[in-house]
Amino acid sequence: MDKVLAFWRQVWSARDLRKKILFTAGILLIYRVLAHIPVAGVDRAALKELFSGSQLLGLLDIFSGGTLANFSLVALGLGPYINASIIMQLLSVIFPKLEELQKEGEYGRELVNQYTRLLTVPIAILQGLGMYFLLHNQKVIGSLTPLQMLGLLTTITAGTVLTVWIGELVTEYGIGNGISLLIFAGIVGRLPVVLSQTAVTLETLNVGNLVVYAALSLVVIAAVVFMNEASRNIPVQYARRVKGGREYGGQTTHLPLRINQAGVIPIIFAVSLVLLPSMLGSFLQGSGNEGIANIAGKVVAVMNPAGWVYSGVYFALVVGFTYFYTAVVFNPEKIADDLKKYGGFIPGIRPGAATATYLNNVLNRITLVGAVFLGLVAVLPNVMQSVFNIPTLSMGGTGLLIVVSVVLETTKSLQSQLLLRSYEGFLR
Repeated sequence: MDKVLAFWRQVWSARDLRKKILFTAGILLIYRVLAHIPVAGVDRAALKELFSGSQLLGLLDIFSGGTLANFSLVALGLGPYINASIIMQLLSVIFPKLEELQKEGEYGRELVNQYTRLLTVPIAILQGLGMYFLLHNQKVIGSLTPLQMLGLLTTITAGTVLTVWIGELVTEYGIGNGISLLIFAGIVGRLPVVLSQTAVTLETLNVGNLVVYAALSLVVIAAVVFMNEASRNIPVQYARRVKGGREYGGQTTHLPLRINQAGVIPIIFAVSLVLLPSMLGSFLQGSGNEGIANIAGKVVAVMNPAGWVYSGVYFALVVGFTYFYTAVVFNPEKIADDLKKYGGFIPGIRPGAATATYLNNVLNRITLVGAVFLGLVAVLPNVMQSVFNIPTLSMGGTGLLIVVSVVLETTKSLQSQLLLRSYEGFLR
């Protein structure tokens, strides 16, 4: 505890870090205020009742940052931006030129980010239309004239663009990744609501189950922290070189390969896709065509978030996205070429192609462990709610993983900036 307090005193004493922390806190406060400003024409009581009785909408609300339950100005949250990011990642695999652009340093990444922002707008419009028809079918929103519909879509699309913008402001001028912090703020902001709902139903709950649930939650937190920090260290040795009468190299170091290389991204990607059939089914249930309505009803029943089919598809998507995203962010060929260029080699492995093959094999094995862990964490809420019969505690493994990952990443960001300031002070 003393070390933690000393760390935060050191952070707060640094003027530039203090400004960044206050800026981040101010942006998050503005975002939470926006999350409570509802769009006009919405029946708040009916909306609250709808969300309290739908686990699907509850999950959507978590990943919208807690803004959807109020149908606020930023109701869609970061959903359209996340979907646009998924599409851009898939397109980079299909179109080699886009993949080359991502590898062109800061300029290429900024250009890809700009394409992602532009793609976010039409996706936000489509999702806004889908959400309107879903709420209209549930009698939460009345019929709108074309002009009113235009105003609604403009408002919530502008809210999504504003959310992405303030997230990028935090990334540039604040602490940590702004997009992750906004999702983190939404999840944490839901905690009082979830706990109050649990307290209301406490008399009907089994207290023993609640205690076991709390104990298992602590175990899950410890497992998430362990897996987030775990890595496989590959030994790397550098050849000795003599230049100008001086000896260079010869040292031994290691290349850390994280078990959870993709972080929380696969879960965010997977949940965006696994909820799509249920959303479309809910929308088409109100169709005038009886055949389409029946098929939509079956899809909604099969892909119910409390069902095993949903959990199985969710698990498979998380595992698949973990491998996909790991392949995007970690390039064994590039690592092998860089090692060869600077005279480094893995003992017992030939430099070049053999090193790339070896790294790829090791990465595939440890990614399997990370992918299965992420998949289990993703479906954990459904299992725990079924076993312990505590339906109000919907923020399970997924939300927990996001919260823990964001806290660890932000802490590391602060530590690296403190270390940088120490070096700057030494150089002066």
